[in-house]
Amino acid sequence: MDGFHPRQQGRHWRRRCIACRPHCGRSPVTRAISVALALLFGASFALAKSPLKPELTPGTPIESQLQEHGHYSNSSGEDVHAPAHSVTGGAPDGASARCRDSTYSFSHSRSGTCSRHGGVGEWLR
Repeated sequence: MDGFHPRQQGRHWRRRCIACRPHCGRSPVTRAISVALALLFGASFALAKSPLKPELTPGTPIESQLQEHGHYSNSSGEDVHAPAHSVTGGAPDGASARCRDSTYSFSHSRSGTCSRHGGVGEWLR
């Protein structure tokens, strides 16, 4: 290897060449395009809403779909329908989560949702 430039060792050497990366690596134009694309796609992914944590919007339940009719004030001072069982067994309008005890939550935020009902079994939105 003495006296030979890494480029002369074959194409596979480029991936391992750290000492002379500017000489063996991509051209400045290719690097600039790669950086621009990475920033563009990175920014678009950061702005996209995650499918795992969709934005919650306060739902207004229809009382006739529920067995219980309690309310509470959340940490933001908003009046929220307390977790309740559905009359039909399906998710009632406005529910944000199904708790592990089969009640449906109408929480406006994820923090503390279903905390006294065994935790969240499934996020609905």
